[in-house]
Amino acid sequence: MNSKVKDYLLLLGVATVSVTLDQWTKWWVRENVEYGGQWLPEWLSWLSPYARIVHWYNSGAAFGIFQDGNLVFTILAFVVIGAILYYFPRVEDEGWLLKFAMGLQLGGAVGNLIDRLLMQKVTDFISIGIFPVFNIADASISVGVAVLLFDVWLKERAEKLKAAETAGETPLEPLNDVVQESVKEG
Repeated sequence: MNSKVKDYLLLLGVATVSVTLDQWTKWWVRENVEYGGQWLPEWLSWLSPYARIVHWYNSGAAFGIFQDGNLVFTILAFVVIGAILYYFPRVEDEGWLLKFAMGLQLGGAVGNLIDRLLMQKVTDFISIGIFPVFNIADASISVGVAVLLFDVWLKERAEKLKAAETAGETPLEPLNDVVQESVKEG
């Protein structure tokens, strides 16, 4: 199978799993938990001060910020989806971690976009501590960004080690420079 086809299967597979899980869980919450109400299975009641399922709507961005910005975030979702689809084929063949991150971000953007187009608001339901209520799409976007940042860190670290080896330094010398710089800044 062509490597580009495999890459797109990874992108669309990750995005499809994210969207499916997101939409199913949102549907379940809308059907089983009254708006403003909360739910937690009895056997998990010990979690109630820290985590629970709530039924909430959000017309803003992830985690409830910028309320009443539905139109702006609908347009932004289309822009993000377009950017991911545009840049995806330009990712290096060995950049599977970045491709995975893009799949998570695509799935999250599509999951919340579906809500915005159908209901003009997003269903949120995961409540953990004092953190704003969120959903699977929000989590997919956030984890996708974290994976992207981790991938960038790994690549920068590999480049520093390669540069050090080219300069004849031991592999730890460039890392010592990074530690010394952070000590000076801190």
